[in-house]
Amino acid sequence: METSPVLFYAGPHLLSFLALVLLYVVSSPCSASLFFNFYGASCPTAELIVANTVRSASSSDPTVPGKLLRLVFHDCFVEGCDASVMLQGNGTERSDPGNGSLGGFQVIDSAKRMLEIFCPGTVSCADVVALAARDAVAITGGPELQIPTGRRDGRVSAAANVRPNIIDTSFTMNEMINIFTAKGLSLEDLVVLSGAHTIGSAHCSAFSDRFQLDSKGKRTLIDSSLDRNYADELMQRCPVHASDSITVVNDPGTSSSFDNQYYQNLVAHKGLFQSDSVLLDDKRTRALVEDFANDQERFFQSWGQSFLKLTSIGVKTGEEGEIRQFCSVTNG
Repeated sequence: METSPVLFYAGPHLLSFLALVLLYVVSSPCSASLFFNFYGASCPTAELIVANTVRSASSSDPTVPGKLLRLVFHDCFVEGCDASVMLQGNGTERSDPGNGSLGGFQVIDSAKRMLEIFCPGTVSCADVVALAARDAVAITGGPELQIPTGRRDGRVSAAANVRPNIIDTSFTMNEMINIFTAKGLSLEDLVVLSGAHTIGSAHCSAFSDRFQLDSKGKRTLIDSSLDRNYADELMQRCPVHASDSITVVNDPGTSSSFDNQYYQNLVAHKGLFQSDSVLLDDKRTRALVEDFANDQERFFQSWGQSFLKLTSIGVKTGEEGEIRQFCSVTNG
């Protein structure tokens, strides 16, 4: 397996980070058949094509990076990182209401079309999804990572597998831990990967459980862990009977930048979702939240490690799966 330099990342912890990443790639069974520069000979421009596609799409639509980052979570947590979330049709993951607000599909399809022109039948949709999420972080100011490639596309996509495997924004800490543990992810990974909420947006329904209607039909705060002024802003943004099209940025501080502001928001009791707030309220995770709030460099270092683990969940390699010609359908 190739274990050449794995990461473009500027920071004082570089050497120790590289060592940890290399150790993970060498020792992890789920990533044993992935390696860096997988397409070095078969499609040398593969990663550049994906990066340019993501950058172009993001320049015209600033919501793209958040959508691409969310997409990789919903892909990898169900059936593993095999682009099963990209498949269209009745009864697929994409058809489940839990994935109804997902976006970024057109960006993945656009990159795949370009790849099929230059390197037909070579680059998997699964790798495009993972690389696009990686690039989404980089272009919004986050760490520039290299990740191993060689994933193959799955042929199975079932709506019934979505709800038992994805995190709901109303989940308790124990509910989130159970799902992360089932994916081979640790408690620290849970805190780190929740930092993805530093970019992106959410529909009002995603945090409606934090409010209730009073006898006069007005929305009132029932979650005392939420900063009152922030709660008032949310209620103004999402009034009763708000349109389904209304969204709120996950991070009210620096919504377009991948940084540690998310954790600073948590410390200030301004986490948008209940699943965010519990990270500060729970004694098992509070210290790490506070550390990341005070040290962006540490968050970036940890993000690289956890993102590598995320994008290695249940990968299909070798003769497993296929290389789809179109990401929305199997080859037949």
